[in-house]
Amino acid sequence: MPSLLRRPWALVLGLAVIVGGAAVWYALPSHGTQPGPVVIRVDQAGYVSNAGKEAFVMGSEDELAGAHFDVVDTAGRTVLDGRIGPRTGAWNAGYDSVRTLDLSALTRPGTYRLRLAGTATAESPSFKVAPAAELMKGLAEDNVRFFQAQRDGADLVPGVLDRKPSHLTDRAATVYAAPHYDKDGTELKEPLRRIGGPVDVSGGWFDAGDFLKFTHTASYSTAQLLLAQRSLPDTPGLAAEARHGLDWLDKMWDGRSRTLYAQVGMGAGSKDVRSDHDVWRLPQDDDALEASGPDRMLKNRPVFRANEPGAPISPNLAGRVAAVFALAAQTDAKNDPDRARQWLAKAAAVYQQADTGHTGELVTVFPHSFYPEDSWFDDMEFGAAELALSAKELGDMRAERWQDEAGDWARKYIASDSRGTLGLADVSALAHADLIKLGPSQAAADDLRRQLDGGERRAAKDPLRAGAVYTDFDAVPHTFGLVATARLYARATGDHRYDTFAEQQRGWALGANAWGTSFMIGTGEVYPHCPEHQVANLAGSLTGTGKVLRGAVVNGPNGSGKLTEHNSFDRMRSCEAGSAEWKRFDGKGARYLDHVGAWQTVEPADDFTSTALLAFALSAG
Repeated sequence: MPSLLRRPWALVLGLAVIVGGAAVWYALPSHGTQPGPVVIRVDQAGYVSNAGKEAFVMGSEDELAGAHFDVVDTAGRTVLDGRIGPRTGAWNAGYDSVRTLDLSALTRPGTYRLRLAGTATAESPSFKVAPAAELMKGLAEDNVRFFQAQRDGADLVPGVLDRKPSHLTDRAATVYAAPHYDKDGTELKEPLRRIGGPVDVSGGWFDAGDFLKFTHTASYSTAQLLLAQRSLPDTPGLAAEARHGLDWLDKMWDGRSRTLYAQVGMGAGSKDVRSDHDVWRLPQDDDALEASGPDRMLKNRPVFRANEPGAPISPNLAGRVAAVFALAAQTDAKNDPDRARQWLAKAAAVYQQADTGHTGELVTVFPHSFYPEDSWFDDMEFGAAELALSAKELGDMRAERWQDEAGDWARKYIASDSRGTLGLADVSALAHADLIKLGPSQAAADDLRRQLDGGERRAAKDPLRAGAVYTDFDAVPHTFGLVATARLYARATGDHRYDTFAEQQRGWALGANAWGTSFMIGTGEVYPHCPEHQVANLAGSLTGTGKVLRGAVVNGPNGSGKLTEHNSFDRMRSCEAGSAEWKRFDGKGARYLDHVGAWQTVEPADDFTSTALLAFALSAG
């Protein structure tokens, strides 16, 4: 989860945005959307023409008992009708019945709405039906826009948020020893100690709604962008954005001294030193600060190393950074083999330096509590698999050795007690899929099924088919991770048993959930209006229209106990959208808020968005 900072067709009359202490109301599209006892939930991004299609209706069992539905086109013509399907369970006290609506017979491309009649009346947001490539390419392109908005340094894409060059002092940054924090990771215990520099660590992406830059998260996101490029290469801006992330990671690896830099910026400070999380501002404001005093680490941001020069590297970082460089080699192999061999050499060097006898805490970020991680066998498998694939493409004799090592790391991961599903802390799905690409691996295929079977079991018990845990952090990115894993499994094995599950999960993340909101900004008619993101808040819209952080994926619902406190800063523009209405749809211990201070639900992050982008790319064909 991000540390600082990291919406409802849902039949809401209006949303309140509080600006300067005054509530300003603006209306959502008004197709019969007044708060009512019955609501319809659809995938607001749209449904694939030749795939199964499921929507949901929530209400009381008495109201829904005699209801039927119509699907109407933009001219109001009925193109499909039917009875509502079986009850899948109760959501909360106000919605004691959730029923399915089977729209699979709707295959003609177009834009539609659902209407209920009979014993209940309601109307859905609009949704599209279109071929997979058309739907997914548009969603992926929006994700690319988010990464463009996250750029740091001089090489910017201004976009609708009018981004300006920022943190130009990162071109000559000072290196400091790893900081020491209290047990909560909130207070620096002693002054920083300078150990080197200057180094050029300019560029890259902001990690989330703050301005920190981490090798841990950037390597995960860059790998996914490169994998997405493999599947959907003609997505506008994708190749350039993947290269932007790659170029920054290349700066974070000093091959001459064999040093990997882990972080740029202060995650937590002290009473004498303000950190990135102590000030709400635009990123270019940091360049105008004084070089001394409490803001000195905001203007001249510190760099922290992952290892001493030449010393072993924490294997989680070594594995995934090696994987990124090896993926770059694969990308360049056909058109620029000399450059590809340079990437392969860098990948091999980082991989070889991994601390494979590691014990204790892994290096992720500082403070470690921002992004804890226990697993590293998966990262090493990922690195070895991509090295092997690169070597095969380039005719390198080390391919067989790396393939064998990838298999060994996979077996160690599968035998461990730190197995998860695709997300920032677990890349086994990416590693397994490419291990199978190298040659048959029943163990890897079985473990991919293990990840998907767990999601299917949860979805079967959930009224709205959620396969991820929505009472903890990262529900939405884990949902997209399940979608990506299902697609990776199908491509690797030819087994399409999880295709319907993948469609359900994508639908849940994009509107077919209890709250009736897409968790990707700009997608559908209802999406987050008030993300906890400094640039979006200070330079963008507070009403969900115009200057929005399009393509950003947020955490989504979280456990209600995790939302007792909100962030607040002096310059933060107050923004709270529809809180009273969202409360009506909270249930099963989960809560959702569209509130600028609710980092637990509406802070976007690079890893969230890159996982969605990969899921869309893999779903395109």
